[in-house]
Amino acid sequence: MNAYTETVLTPAGPFTFAVDDSGAILWARFDNGTYRPTDAEERALQSFTLREDPARTARAAEQLREYTAGHRRTFDLPVILDGTPWQQSIWTALQRIPFGETRTYAQLAEMVGRPTAVRAVGRANATNRIPLIIPCHRVIGASGSLTGFAGGPQLKAALLEHEARVASGQPLSTDAPASTAVGPATGSDRAWQTRLI
Repeated sequence: MNAYTETVLTPAGPFTFAVDDSGAILWARFDNGTYRPTDAEERALQSFTLREDPARTARAAEQLREYTAGHRRTFDLPVILDGTPWQQSIWTALQRIPFGETRTYAQLAEMVGRPTAVRAVGRANATNRIPLIIPCHRVIGASGSLTGFAGGPQLKAALLEHEARVASGQPLSTDAPASTAVGPATGSDRAWQTRLI
């Protein structure tokens, strides 16, 4: 199976994503993030051949550029969500957290009708392979701490700050990354192929 990759600059730095033949998002990661692959993720990736095809990645790249520029608050992209029904219920709930807002893990548990399943919510949130598009960065600790983001707290902070500025109508930082695509992932950038979220 083919996977087509591209890297786009975002408020949290370079973001590499992969789509299938139809343009559906397969996985994504922040290039500056810290990720540990699971055995299942590594085995799943072994069946993919990474390719470059800007026509297949164009829709996702454009929406990511719009997000970075402050012109998009939600994504309208097909995604491939392989997971248990529980995981999928959490990933669906994540998409209902409004732009510029956060929820605690306990609030997310309540959103899916399982208020005592806070730890299970955290585990399902951590298995999200499509950060930013499936906005797991909007979930915070009960104390307001930036916990549980596989890419690292600095990336989560950058995304939340960006969304807060856009939501409040403040101008975007002049030191934010440009809203242009970096291009297809090549060479050493492909090392991430076995490092999913």
